[in-house]
Amino acid sequence: MTMQNTAAAIEAAPYLSVNNVEVIYDHVILVLKGVSLVVPKGKIVALLGANGAGKSTTLKSISNLLRAERGDVTKGNIEFKGARIDQMTPADLVKRGVIQVMEGRHCFGHLTIEENLLTGAYTRGDGSAGIKRSLDMVYDYFPRLKTRRSSQAGYTSGGEQQMCAIGRAIMANPEMVLLDEPSMGLAPQIVEEIFEIVKDLNKKENVSFLLAEQNTMVALRYADFGYILENGRIVMEGEAQYLATNEDVKEFYLGLSGEGRKSFRDVKHYRRRKRWLS
Repeated sequence: MTMQNTAAAIEAAPYLSVNNVEVIYDHVILVLKGVSLVVPKGKIVALLGANGAGKSTTLKSISNLLRAERGDVTKGNIEFKGARIDQMTPADLVKRGVIQVMEGRHCFGHLTIEENLLTGAYTRGDGSAGIKRSLDMVYDYFPRLKTRRSSQAGYTSGGEQQMCAIGRAIMANPEMVLLDEPSMGLAPQIVEEIFEIVKDLNKKENVSFLLAEQNTMVALRYADFGYILENGRIVMEGEAQYLATNEDVKEFYLGLSGEGRKSFRDVKHYRRRKRWLS
């Protein structure tokens, strides 16, 4: 293989790859059943599905936070930039550049917005000047946070807390951000604002994103690629534009069909039509 071909192969290799992963909680509850997905470098990939489908568990299997919840990856493996990461500690993974923003924001309510952001830089070793540059960059992307920088996070709005959680992740200089339900509990206007910022971070700072989201319509508008998860299995995948226009996806996950919104009395029809799961 020539040097040029080798470089092309490296470029084409998955940045993050989840390979046939099985997750069990409490040694008995099977939650993920052979999940495989890929996040290319510099892309936004959406992991879609209803509540309880296994989206958060998938993200926690990557960030190695499962053990805190009595969960284990019992089969498969996870690789980042060609190296296995499923046996690393969460702290080592952060140093590798993989950061998770948890569902529900989880800001330190008694700290100010700026203090929260600075906690994200705890693992960095590039000195105060580098941290100051990152802080200024976060404030450029999230001007609301700059305005509220001295406010206690617990007294800010849900949207501001979500921005703070994402900004705190960016302070760690991540290469890959695992973003769990960023739209949860937020007004549509704030959701759009946050997704626009995510898109900017992706394009301008080359941060890759794997985002778990129930709001399928919004997620597919900003993502490059999507996976649909149901009952712990990937049941469909494809380019975001394809999924957004696919009739099955529109019917089962957006509540729409060619004849308009479906009603609950069509659930039997739903089961008959759902042949693409097999």
